[in-house]
Amino acid sequence: MSKSLFDLGAKAPKDRVLVIDALNLGFRWKHQGRTDFREDYMRTVESFATSYNCGTIIITADKGNSTYRKEIYPEYKLNRKEKYALQSEEEKQAFLDFFNEFEETLKVMDKRWCVLQYDGVEADDIAAYIVRNLDDYDISHVWLISSDRDWDLLISEKVSRFSYVNRKETTFDNWKEMHNYDIEDYITIKCLMGDSGDNISGIPQIGPKRAETLAAQYGTAFDIYDACPIDSKYKYIESLNSNVDVILRNYEIMDLLSYCDEAIGEGNVIKIDNLLSSHI
Repeated sequence: MSKSLFDLGAKAPKDRVLVIDALNLGFRWKHQGRTDFREDYMRTVESFATSYNCGTIIITADKGNSTYRKEIYPEYKLNRKEKYALQSEEEKQAFLDFFNEFEETLKVMDKRWCVLQYDGVEADDIAAYIVRNLDDYDISHVWLISSDRDWDLLISEKVSRFSYVNRKETTFDNWKEMHNYDIEDYITIKCLMGDSGDNISGIPQIGPKRAETLAAQYGTAFDIYDACPIDSKYKYIESLNSNVDVILRNYEIMDLLSYCDEAIGEGNVIKIDNLLSSHI
């Protein structure tokens, strides 16, 4: 079979693009203890393409942790390595069996669709690059398939996300139903709070409510940075003043759209550009 991004038939417009967070979706079968899921995986992808009327499918896959982020913050995702070290030998073997099947699934899909995977690059950054350049490639809409709420940083009028975990869609129009804050405040709140799942520290004593309050009062992450030191008797403001540089560090690590080029690398960006130019 000749390689193409996707051929769903004449009814599916190519300018409607489905972007799969490959490993994230693969965990659907890992949690079931499955190691024979490649056919089910492909049928699931086809089902998403049909549901969202997408004529182009792009599979984005991690290949190790982000080299870009590790250089900025060596502790990035270090907690996951520590968690793996605590697993039993049986659990480690189960993970290896799953991962071997996942890699074989990627090989099979690469014969039919397009799999984007590069050393030291995460799927988040590849998806962000596609989203940031969608107008250049005349993409009318992107559907992101991931349960990772970090991908909500990519939401716009032309970009939506579906989570297979909670079976819910997050769109530009229903944003306030899914989040307690405005869409433009999301990156600011993340910079203040950090991300425990990725082992990214935030400002001590600042949780969701205080982060939302600061975003509402001062504006963007850069506005908050510029406002410091803030005169206040509150301990969390004192903590903010003492740790304000964390905001800028986290912005570089967490703002997918602004730093996807750096995270992907110049050589890989050229490969992606050539691919998008040829197939969308």
